[in-house]
Amino acid sequence: MPLSILLPMVVLGIAGIAVLLHLLGLSRRAVLADEAAARAAWLREYPGDAPVHVTLCQDHSAALIETGRGRGVVWPMGADTTARHLDGARLTPTRTGLRIDLPDYTAPRVHLTLDAGESARWQATLKETA
Repeated sequence: MPLSILLPMVVLGIAGIAVLLHLLGLSRRAVLADEAAARAAWLREYPGDAPVHVTLCQDHSAALIETGRGRGVVWPMGADTTARHLDGARLTPTRTGLRIDLPDYTAPRVHLTLDAGESARWQATLKETA
């Protein structure tokens, strides 16, 4: 098949799949409905490290997790969630919330959207363990 036909077919096929996924609602960002959802998201990543306490942010986009091993965070990564322990993390307040720099090349930086009061509480909580 000539490249002049193949290339548009591939481009239109990929664009069509992207549009279809969006129309089916499969491109929505994940939301943590409640503390149980945050616990479940944490346990998917760390099944042997049960959460003791969960602090869900106001917009349900992230959760601060406390376990017997230490603290961690759960946040959306696209339509799914991911979680990381906060060992060795550096906190930086931002205009929209908090940036967490992790010593982990798979998730080097997490940007959390928090209001000013919530950001201050999360920073205070996380500095207790630092």
